[in-house]
Amino acid sequence: MSGGTLRFRPLDLGRWLLWGGTAVLFLVLPHVFTQGFALTLMSQAGIMVIFALSYNMLLGQGGMLSFGHAVYSGLGAYFAIHALNLIGKGQLALPVSLLPLVGGLAGAAFGVLFGWVTTTKSGTTFAMISLGIGEMVAASSLMLPGFFGGEGGVTANRTAGAAVLGITYGPAIQVYYLIAAWTFASMAAMYALTRTPLGRIANAVRDNPERAEFVGYDTHVVRFLQLVLASFFAGVAGGLAAINFEIVTAENVGVLRSGGVLLATFIGGVGFFFGPVLGAVVFTLFVVWIAILTKAWLLYLGLFFVALVLWAPGGLASLVVAALQAAKGGRLRRRLPAYGALAAAGAVALGGFVVLVEMLYHLELEAVNDPVLQLAGLRLDVKTAAPWIAAAAVLAAGGALCAAAWRRARRDEAAAT
Repeated sequence: MSGGTLRFRPLDLGRWLLWGGTAVLFLVLPHVFTQGFALTLMSQAGIMVIFALSYNMLLGQGGMLSFGHAVYSGLGAYFAIHALNLIGKGQLALPVSLLPLVGGLAGAAFGVLFGWVTTTKSGTTFAMISLGIGEMVAASSLMLPGFFGGEGGVTANRTAGAAVLGITYGPAIQVYYLIAAWTFASMAAMYALTRTPLGRIANAVRDNPERAEFVGYDTHVVRFLQLVLASFFAGVAGGLAAINFEIVTAENVGVLRSGGVLLATFIGGVGFFFGPVLGAVVFTLFVVWIAILTKAWLLYLGLFFVALVLWAPGGLASLVVAALQAAKGGRLRRRLPAYGALAAAGAVALGGFVVLVEMLYHLELEAVNDPVLQLAGLRLDVKTAAPWIAAAAVLAAGGALCAAAWRRARRDEAAAT
């Protein structure tokens, strides 16, 4: 109501449907995928979603490439697991459900401690300082065993403390729903932050820091506040990880975890809010599921990342947005035959490539004991030439079909425009 005039803002139905659908999805997933492994996979994916979104607050929204973001999630995890042990001893009256908040506050505190120094500069300088701080904390995790637990880490029992409404967090399903609740709340909070003046100014500092300073904003303060908030949510992810795994080790603050969240965020797409969500799910599938199926999972992850950087630098989210825009303009239906043929040819080439890689790994690691590789119902003797020739032929044929399908897709694209 302003000046006697009633202003009505229409309801954004699409946004409500999207967030409502996400909440319903979180609720029904464990009833669709009821296996214990599926619950483990979904729980880890939820933790990685929060972690990747917090990293995107730095990179995607603030333009700060960090090589040490695991510092804040890892330290948050350490404080959360120490708090969990205090709960078990009866020295801390806190529900286990609120332990992620302990991790978040610890992450934010270290964001304040380290952030003022790291955000004095941007670009390469910020990246190098963040890497140095990450290495410093990783080294401290072995030098201070009293807090970090040495090489064995710190363990705890998540069923410690009194049960609230019969919830003990012993069953995996209860842990999943705790992670799902915190994931949804964190997603909503981080999305809301992108709509605030701070979020908008962070975008301006990312795109043109000189102009932001010219209109009166302190770019250092903006970057610092963004890092502190990102550190809070990273600490929340660390607290959830402490509950889920019941152990925190030096790996939680190591460079591999920082590199993992960077990969997940890039895979999903830093230019879109939902990009890191997609990237976190795909990255978790690689780390948890594909890693069980094959020893070559790191090779597949690396090649997948390189392919995205080369042909879809905007990440998976950019492909989704492009498909939605094409569907809205009525162009997707015309493109489906060409892109369907390209996908089919790509699947053929991928099949040949996977067989070659798996045979190579088997030859180097297992052939001494058993030269026969069991793969997708096939029995392949890696010490004979026939399977190698067949796999190479499939790869070559798939590559030729891919090239032909790609040329057709380009011609159709040119004709449509």
